Amino acid sequence: MSQRKNFFDISGKRVVITGGTGGIGAGLVDGFLEAGAHIVVSARNRDSLTQTTEKYSGTSKITFIEADLMSDQSITDFIAEADRILGGIDILIQAHGNVFPGPAKDMTLDTWHEQLQVNLTATFRLAQAVAPQMLERKNGKIINIASMLTFQGGLNASGYAAAKGGVGQLTKALSNEWAPHGVNVNAIAPGYIKTKLNKHIWTDPVRHDQVLARLTSGRWGEPADLVGPALFLASSASDYLHGVILPVDGGWLSR
Repeated sequence: MSQRKNFFDISGKRVVITGGTGGIGAGLVDGFLEAGAHIVVSARNRDSLTQTTEKYSGTSKITFIEADLMSDQSITDFIAEADRILGGIDILIQAHGNVFPGPAKDMTLDTWHEQLQVNLTATFRLAQAVAPQMLERKNGKIINIASMLTFQGGLNASGYAAAKGGVGQLTKALSNEWAPHGVNVNAIAPGYIKTKLNKHIWTDPVRHDQVLARLTSGRWGEPADLVGPALFLASSASDYLHGVILPVDGGWLSR
């Protein structure tokens, strides 16, 4: 019984969370802090870093580092600094993301590249940067944040859908390589969660109600709804899960 009680214990684990200054990432930061983890969080710019650092000014178990996920050098520098601060990385949670909604025919190539870089390429490079130490230890957890658009095409979000579809396949591909070496690579696919990223949907009365009509839960999701599933995938309770894309969607896919 005592062993079972420890299945979900992540106290003292060394966790890196990207995109942790807003939306889903901020919710995960709060949840993992409460669970007793030591956390390094990426902030996309100086303003978001300053604002969020003030929120946690009395907390010693969290450090914020500015990281530009459009820059490969910034990505590798961020992981190196997080590793130095934590003394190793047990868990990587990739909660960063961007979206530029609009018709595909109007999308510029720069906008396309930015969505692919942040949502997909950066996800690969961050995982690639933490993998060596996890593979050497034969232990580690990588949790990617996918999307409902990992499964569906969405509407007026072709670049985002392409990138998140790639995140799903990347999760499975990395899992196939690293599972035999004790590293779990899984993903969470959030449903319609009220964040800044999709504010253009939930502030549109028509689209808001269209989404709500399909949610068997009867409500839009909140960032806190992702904490439990993420803690599960980060804990030893999920040691036999590999390459899973876990929908946390309020019933969206089942409808």
